[in-house]
Amino acid sequence: MMSPKRTILYEQHLELGAQMVEFGGWEMPIQYPKGIREEHLATRSYCGVFDVSHMGRIYFHGPGTIAFLQYILSNNAKELRIEESQYTIIQNKNGGALDDAYLYRFKEDEYLLVVNASNKIKDLEHLEKHIKTFSNVEMIDRSDTIAMLSLQGPKSENIIKNITTYGDLPNPKRNSLSNVKLKGVDVSLARTGYTGEPVCFEMFLENKDAVTIWKALIKSGASPIGLGARDTLRLEAGLPLYGHELGIDHKGTEIPIFASPLSRFAVSFSEEKGAFLGKTALSKQLSEKNDMAKGNFASNSGLPRTIKSITLTGKGIAREGYRVFQKGQYVGYITSGTSVPFRRTYAETNPEEKHSAKIMNRSIAMGLLRADVTIGEKLEIEIRKKTCEAVVVKGHINTRTQPYTKIIE
Repeated sequence: MMSPKRTILYEQHLELGAQMVEFGGWEMPIQYPKGIREEHLATRSYCGVFDVSHMGRIYFHGPGTIAFLQYILSNNAKELRIEESQYTIIQNKNGGALDDAYLYRFKEDEYLLVVNASNKIKDLEHLEKHIKTFSNVEMIDRSDTIAMLSLQGPKSENIIKNITTYGDLPNPKRNSLSNVKLKGVDVSLARTGYTGEPVCFEMFLENKDAVTIWKALIKSGASPIGLGARDTLRLEAGLPLYGHELGIDHKGTEIPIFASPLSRFAVSFSEEKGAFLGKTALSKQLSEKNDMAKGNFASNSGLPRTIKSITLTGKGIAREGYRVFQKGQYVGYITSGTSVPFRRTYAETNPEEKHSAKIMNRSIAMGLLRADVTIGEKLEIEIRKKTCEAVVVKGHINTRTQPYTKIIE
């Protein structure tokens, strides 16, 4: 059995007292001494920095690149201008997700695809299989030479500006990109992230410069954040995690891509795409999803269950795999669940809102539930042979309230 790999920042994590775990073939920090709870709150109220260098980074060059990306990915790569990015999915012919990913275009003649660490080998095999039928396209895996950092939270823009020595930050719109120098280091900078934070950045830089930038961000006020809080943050924001809300369910059945609410941002049927992989299956899923939005659930054979956000109103914490019932009838299961800390407002500098700065906790989850279970309906979750009351909700936080997220109660 191979030993887990280490990112270029491994020694930095140890110096900060991180608890290290194996994740996706990498030895990564799960939390630092202050713990997941404080790291979650630090990101929401100020700023957190994450080492996400375990993610796969695959570069594409050549005049045949667009034709290949249009076929192999679910979104419309051709619509990306220089300094833009998009959420996308690596789909199969059945309309299931091999992985979800992000596609970046920092330069005119280069595209960067970021994939999940645990799926990188599988993704590369799939890409290599299909790229053979396309000409004039080169694929390079640079996961071991390019570092990736994520800076998330309401103060992250101030921190980035503090260490910018050349160039302009990306336009203040999600998915915008730019190329800058931070502390004299060349950095590709993106307004993207996996926390739901309205103000967010991810950056790509050579391994040799990663320690310099990591230290500069922390010195400027960012708190180091581990994978534990990364998961609670993404769950609070309702963001899917491959292997939970995408991929294969706990019974070995493939989860349709359109079972995830965010698929509406990841799948394009633009005429520019032509006949892409999985188009027929995905078209059927979309048609059924549109019917269900009108209250017609009669033809949902391709989408029998969809992902829903859930808040527990009784005492207990829902965990992955727990069964969910409605009026005693089984309707699905929990895909992700935890307890998260929150403040009713994270804008503590506002004197009028200091009364609501108290830290509380709430149990939240996501579940793959029968498609006709709708927002506002009550549920029962089976927890250790007992049932806990819960309700289907639209979401847990409002992510459109710059610079702070706002709690939905």
